[in-house]
Amino acid sequence: MTSKVLAKISDAITSAPTSRRGVLALILQDPQRVLDESFEQLAQRAGSSVPTVMRTCRDLGYSGLREFKMALAQEMAISGSPLHRRVQLHDSTEDVIAKVIRGAATAVNGVQGQLGVSAVEAAADAIVRASRVDCYSVGVTSSFMASDMQARLFRLGLVSNAYLDIHLQLVSAATIGNSGVVFAISHVGGMPSLIEAVDVARSQGATVIALTQQGTALADHADIVLGIHVPEDPVMHVGTEAYLVHLTVIEIVTVLVAQRLGDLAVKRLGGVREVLSTRGVDMRHYPKLDWDTAQAINESKLK
Repeated sequence: MTSKVLAKISDAITSAPTSRRGVLALILQDPQRVLDESFEQLAQRAGSSVPTVMRTCRDLGYSGLREFKMALAQEMAISGSPLHRRVQLHDSTEDVIAKVIRGAATAVNGVQGQLGVSAVEAAADAIVRASRVDCYSVGVTSSFMASDMQARLFRLGLVSNAYLDIHLQLVSAATIGNSGVVFAISHVGGMPSLIEAVDVARSQGATVIALTQQGTALADHADIVLGIHVPEDPVMHVGTEAYLVHLTVIEIVTVLVAQRLGDLAVKRLGGVREVLSTRGVDMRHYPKLDWDTAQAINESKLK
């Protein structure tokens, strides 16, 4: 489906004044980037000014950049590329690299403006006080996040588990008690089985922290909401940008938890790093295997 907004720009660009032609050309070149930019950023890239950007939007029939962005976003959501929210079928490799990286950077940068300080602090405080933290999830991406969150808390010395199975989530919820915390992760936030497990946990007095979008069923059933919105991905229900945003939030929460644990967390993390770097899979230099020596040792033991 051809975008009416972009078609309107294509028709207007040939007759537009030189000062506004640069703005229109940038919009046609990468509409998604324009949606992410402010008045000032678009004007700077076009070598123009904010008033010129405003006049360009009015020439297209919109009262301002905000109204223009809303119309462009709506049409791109309907007629966007099936490959990626930003990438078109005809884009070069250089374009693909630039657009995917820019999309990832924009998504991560957007976390700061969405994540409430009080909610993050409340989540960190609840986790530090908890007798145990059980992480629930639904779906491939969220399940990875739940496992990652559990591993981070475990390294900090906290009692933590990750339950990806519906049955085990209910068992966990039924046994967690009023000093426990459930950390539920779901970008879509509407899976009935997850909501049921969360409700059971709350009935036991547990605190529920939800990493999801604002306004989802999961958010409505949680005590603390880490609400993050990421535009819908045309390929996957939960796309790469949502994955990166969730991982960023998890990093923020676990760093705040570590701060509250203080020296205990520092020593714990240092000890884990030392053990893994000298005895575990994170060793930089592995001893060379000498099968002749190993065989001789085994033979001597048998004698």
